[in-house]
Amino acid sequence: MDAFSEVLNGVRLKGAMFFRAEFSAPWQLATPHCRVLAPTLAPGAPHLLMYHLVLDGSARARLEGGPDVELSPGDIVVFPHGDPHHLSGGTGANRVESAAVLQKIATRDLSPMQAGGGGATTRFVCGYLTFDPLLCGPILESLPPMLKVNVRTDRSGQWLEQSILHLVEEAASNRAGSDVMLAKLSEALFVDTLRRYVTGLPGDTTGWLAGARDPVVGKSLALLHSRPSHPWTIAELAMDVGLSRSVLVERFTRYLSVPPIAYLTGWRLRLAAQALTSTPKGVADIAADVGYESEAAFNRAFRRVFAVPPARYRRQSRGPSSAVRSP
Repeated sequence: MDAFSEVLNGVRLKGAMFFRAEFSAPWQLATPHCRVLAPTLAPGAPHLLMYHLVLDGSARARLEGGPDVELSPGDIVVFPHGDPHHLSGGTGANRVESAAVLQKIATRDLSPMQAGGGGATTRFVCGYLTFDPLLCGPILESLPPMLKVNVRTDRSGQWLEQSILHLVEEAASNRAGSDVMLAKLSEALFVDTLRRYVTGLPGDTTGWLAGARDPVVGKSLALLHSRPSHPWTIAELAMDVGLSRSVLVERFTRYLSVPPIAYLTGWRLRLAAQALTSTPKGVADIAADVGYESEAAFNRAFRRVFAVPPARYRRQSRGPSSAVRSP
């Protein structure tokens, strides 16, 4: 029973590598907000998450206006919300030309880009993932603007890194099938990174990811996510996880700030919003699919969270701006 897997199974991750570099110190690389890169990397994607994996050498990463974070070989730095950020090595300017970077991205050229001032070399690869922020919301909202873990602490991480490096080489030489395999490994790397991040969270951390790590709350989340349309009651959920109702509600609320049934209601409405934007199903059918016996009750609940009724939400999502709001 794994809440983490239950959520990830439904979000349809799509990953890819998009950039490979061999920069000699000093160097600086500025990456704009994901909204700027999305039309080139993944047109139409609702959300873009970016990351950089250091293979050799050292580097620094920082968010705009934030402090530097030192990066060593095996470190992967992730920007879950696609915020603009900077990578650099050594002391000095030597900015890498953004036009040259965008050209390599646009042409899907994975041969290493070389730039810098001729000092110590840093090798790294950059990747991205796309997913529906509605369905990945529980995880995404628990993540900071930037996180870092090292993948060389065990064999599984080392295998992932070596496999990615091998497939990047193959992709650069246009070997058939390498892009598809690289995309899958890119997704696996993200999941592995999240698991490492969760493992390293302090014991007093709250939020969805910390709750998913807790044996009781994690089991509760997995049950709710595996059967969201089931008419759950606190009594049944408490019995399934082996706790009293009061203890379950207290423990669940401590991590997620809402009790289990309120959380389930929010998740059902996220599922409904996603179905409204991606399927031709009628509102009544979608309401039934996510556990509502009454279409009127579903409409009221949906409007409370999304500020518009389901039918209007669907129309807006198909409009020119597609400006629909996540809860």
